[in-house]
Amino acid sequence: MGYNGGMQTPITVFAIAGSLRAASLNLALLRAITQLAPAEFTIRIDTGLGHLPLFNPDLDADSLPAVTAMRDAILAADVLMLASPEYAHGVSGPMKNALDWMVSNTSFIDKPLVLLNTSPRATHAQAALRETVLTMSARLIDDACISLPLLGSGLDAEGIAAHPGLRQDLLTMLQRIKLFL
Repeated sequence: MGYNGGMQTPITVFAIAGSLRAASLNLALLRAITQLAPAEFTIRIDTGLGHLPLFNPDLDADSLPAVTAMRDAILAADVLMLASPEYAHGVSGPMKNALDWMVSNTSFIDKPLVLLNTSPRATHAQAALRETVLTMSARLIDDACISLPLLGSGLDAEGIAAHPGLRQDLLTMLQRIKLFL
């Protein structure tokens, strides 16, 4: 975040939902955050997770457009948001695949990062994500990492944004990001 002729520049956020489901709660959460974000935030939700090839260290990442696009988007952002479901007590395959592709570049080094969880019971994936991103040298914004009880709620992005308690939690999370930067 900087200044341009006395004007504060937006806080750019790159957000990744770790599920490929069209009705993903993680994607709905990121869309709700986009709806609620104050004007000083510019949030871009990743849409290319399913286009990443399976991680293979024998491949040249720089020759793979989906990999370089994700890397460049992460590098350009002020903050990275990860919202991943928990599958069989682990991080979703698409999220893990994306993280594996980013290990061999500098995109996570010192990158402010927020972990979002749509099910407070899903603690294994959150712990695994935390361990992975810290190993990759990201800077977790611990005060902004939140778990919300969305599993089974039936809420979509609009419902999440309109729910008074969830709305307040998300606005507080955004404020904590702003204070961190």
